[in-house]
Amino acid sequence: MSAYRSPFEQLRAKFDKSEPECPACGYHDSDGSWRVTTTGSRVTYQFVCPTCDAIETREMRL
Repeated sequence: MSAYRSPFEQLRAKFDKSEPECPACGYHDSDGSWRVTTTGSRVTYQFVCPTCDAIETREMRL
């Protein structure tokens, strides 16, 4: 496997290393990961709380 990682993969890894905290219920998810989608001009990272299904979204515009 290549050691090369795109800037978007590096940012996702940074989000995954942080321990996401749900803004709605305060749940700390130590095993959670961020979902990544793109539309071409935007990259959206989403964390879905496993307790209350609240969604935290971070978006980058290109």
